[in-house]
Amino acid sequence: MKIQFLGCGDAFGAGGRFNTCFMVDAADTRFLIDCGATSLVAMNRLGVDPNTIDKILLTHLHGDHYGGVPFLLVHAHSASKRDRPLVIAGPETTERRVMEALECLYPGSSKNRWRFDLDFQEFEIEKEWRSGPVSVVSHQAAHSAGEGPALALRITVDGKTVTYSGDGGWSDGLAAAARGADLFIAECYYYDKKISYHMNLETLTEHLGDIAPKRLILTHMSEDMLERIKSLDFETAEDGKIVEI
Repeated sequence: MKIQFLGCGDAFGAGGRFNTCFMVDAADTRFLIDCGATSLVAMNRLGVDPNTIDKILLTHLHGDHYGGVPFLLVHAHSASKRDRPLVIAGPETTERRVMEALECLYPGSSKNRWRFDLDFQEFEIEKEWRSGPVSVVSHQAAHSAGEGPALALRITVDGKTVTYSGDGGWSDGLAAAARGADLFIAECYYYDKKISYHMNLETLTEHLGDIAPKRLILTHMSEDMLERIKSLDFETAEDGKIVEI
């Protein structure tokens, strides 16, 4: 399994980083984990053809995590003439929220007769979702994202498991999603400031012994974390970084 961080930034572009978007290549499929507002720009900069994406898996419905989907859809329909099926899976209300955003940004486009098969699906918390070789178990995250729940995703392909925390503080759901993962990509917004809806490094460190991931990469860091990044004893994400597990 190969993972490329197309974007690893927070909502506000701290450090000049793109919004969250991770691309996974495994078992003859390619998919995105989240697709923040800047994702299409990131793909173009890093030489990724959006038409090669089979699926988009969404943790929650905040703009820095799903706001790139409308741009990707309009590009697929009008610019690149996509003819390959696309699955978009996320929390409850995903299809409606994507279509509302699409209509707001490009009036009339939500009524497109798409040139390709577009399939919206919803994750059910703590139930396995499958699409081809990709297995996902979603867990409730300690974060608020409007009508749909915020999720941590435990994704397994070809016997390898990557967990992405999504946004949120520590919770039983996050622990269940991350325990024993081959790779745990953890949102780490603050260094030691404690708020209920974002993770801080101090709290994360306290729980690592319990969940014991094989590898940990910190992402979605604010300026508070980025200004300390050179002194951290943890692996961190950066735009364009590629890892294999």
